[in-house]
Amino acid sequence: MKKVLFTDYDMLDVSLERKIFADAGIELVEGQCRTEDEVIRLSEGCSALLVQYAPVGDKVFAARPGIGLASRIGAGYDTIDARAAARHGVWVANSPDYGVGEVSLHALSMMLSVIRNIARYDRDIHAGTWHYTSPGKIPRAQNLTVGVLGLGRIGKRFAHYAQPIFKRVIAHDPYLIDGDFPQYVQRVSIEDLFSQADAISIHCLLNEETRGLVDERLLSLMKPGSYLVNTARGAIVDVDGLVRVMKTDRLAGVGLDVLPVEPVQPDHPLLSDPRVLLSPHSAFYSMESEIELRRKAAMNIVNWLNTGRPDYPVVVGTRNPPA
Repeated sequence: MKKVLFTDYDMLDVSLERKIFADAGIELVEGQCRTEDEVIRLSEGCSALLVQYAPVGDKVFAARPGIGLASRIGAGYDTIDARAAARHGVWVANSPDYGVGEVSLHALSMMLSVIRNIARYDRDIHAGTWHYTSPGKIPRAQNLTVGVLGLGRIGKRFAHYAQPIFKRVIAHDPYLIDGDFPQYVQRVSIEDLFSQADAISIHCLLNEETRGLVDERLLSLMKPGSYLVNTARGAIVDVDGLVRVMKTDRLAGVGLDVLPVEPVQPDHPLLSDPRVLLSPHSAFYSMESEIELRRKAAMNIVNWLNTGRPDYPVVVGTRNPPA
C-alpha cells in the first residue's frame, strides 16, 4: 500500500484527511514533526508528504529518495525549501486559492478596527469609561489613502473591498505588469507606498526577497498617525524594528494576524501596546475555507499518485509516484 506522512498539524481532528486517503487506498502516517530529522524518521516508506509547519528541505529529500511530492496546507509554501526540492526532482504543491475572500476580508476588518479603534472602545467600556473620545482621535476613512503590498489574488481582492471605502488605493508589486493592476489601483514604488499611504495591508509571499522586507527604514517613512496590517506571513515584518518605530508614536494602529514566532510570547512588548490588535493566524479561517484548504492539499497527493501530477504544482519535479 502507498504511504503518505502527515508531517504535522494543529487541527483538532484530521478525519477529513484520513477519509480522503483511505478512500484512495493510501496509508496515512500521522506525526507532529518539528525538525527535518523527525520528518526523516517518520517518513520511511512514504511517497509523499502532507506538510503544515514542519521544515522540509535538502536533508529530507536526500535521505528519502522515495519521496516525490511535498504538498503544503496553505497558499504559502515557505516551510518547504522549493529550491532544494527542484534540485532533487521533488514536486511541491500548495492550495493557492482556498481562502481569498476570508483573508482579504480579515485584513480589511483589522484595518477598519484599528482605524475606528473598536477594540480600545471595548476595553475602555469594560474598564468603566464611556465616551466617544476615549481612544483618541479617529480620522475619516474616506479621506485616507490605503496601500497594498503585494497584488496577487488576496491583494487584489482586498483592493476591491477597500476601493469604495477609502479615498485612494495604491499598490506595489514588482512581479506584475501594468495591465494586471486594476484601473482603480495606482502603481507606486515601495518607498512611495510607505510614504504616501495612510494605511498599508501586506499581501506578499514570504521568500528570500520579502523576509524582513518591512523593516525600520520603510516603517519610518510612514506618515505620523498611520496604520499597518499584516495577514500574510509574520517574517515579512521585522517585528523588532516595528516595536522601535512604535515607540516614536508614528503608528496609530497595527493589526497582526501573523508573527515570526507563533504563538506570541507572553512577555512580548506588542501585547502591552493598546494600539496593537492581534489574531491567532486565523485570517484564512471559515468553516468552508478550512475544508477546502485541507481537501486541496490532500488531493494534490492523491492525484499525483494516480496521474503523476498534482493539481496545484509550484515546483515541477522529476520523481515519479510508485507503480
